Amino acid sequence: MTLTRRIIPCLDLKDGRVVKGTHFIDLRDAGDPVELAQRYNEQGADEVVFLDITASKENRGTMLEVIGRAADQLFLPLTVGGGIRTDDDIQQILRAGADKVSVNTSAVLDPSIITRGASRFGTQCIVLAEDVRRNYHENPDATPVTFPDGSSCWYEVVIYGGNKPTGIDAVTWAREAEERGAGEILLTSMETDGTKMGYDIPITRAVSEAVGIPVVASGGVGTLEHFYEGFVYGKADACLAASVFHYGQYTVRQVKEYLANRGVPVRF
Repeated sequence: MTLTRRIIPCLDLKDGRVVKGTHFIDLRDAGDPVELAQRYNEQGADEVVFLDITASKENRGTMLEVIGRAADQLFLPLTVGGGIRTDDDIQQILRAGADKVSVNTSAVLDPSIITRGASRFGTQCIVLAEDVRRNYHENPDATPVTFPDGSSCWYEVVIYGGNKPTGIDAVTWAREAEERGAGEILLTSMETDGTKMGYDIPITRAVSEAVGIPVVASGGVGTLEHFYEGFVYGKADACLAASVFHYGQYTVRQVKEYLANRGVPVRF
């Protein structure tokens, strides 16, 4: 049986509203999260991701209320991330109606949150959100990623919304997360996020080939061709996008019809 590829709209939330920017800055309002998620539900999205990008504790109440409203109205899996620091945070998000929880900064600071979360709630509930950036400084312990022109670099994990480098190799971290029980990796390249120049194919492919769990490509969609490249060249199991959906450039159905016509298996 051929596994269908997933199309996932991502809604970045700030103060209960959907926002979108470039490289996580220059944010502008894109609407009510539940209304947008409902639209994507009707268009045939396979999942929806909510990311609380301000991720501060005072927004937790807003976030839980939004998740509850969305869960009541949607009939598709909902992944929620941002500001999740403890096992209790994971439990609250899941109880509010999310199907999966993504951890990023908290997992880097304390990798055991992946292990505990997978053990307590199931691997299918735990997603590692991995933000990465190219690093051209020599690092003999890192995994070299080669570009089409023959040049190479390694990719460094960054945290706190892409603001803080960690020195951690992205491919190594992905493997560790899988070993600890993460059921999926949401991989965002800071190089391409919001640029509409396409996914960062070299690192997407490298991580996809390094792990046995699904990898979601994120950051940089601007054309239908980019989705195809993410699946075929990046070997991603799912492709995530935000602004091309929020501002009506494409519908989820248009993307799926394009992919199906090019031989990529999708679910209608």
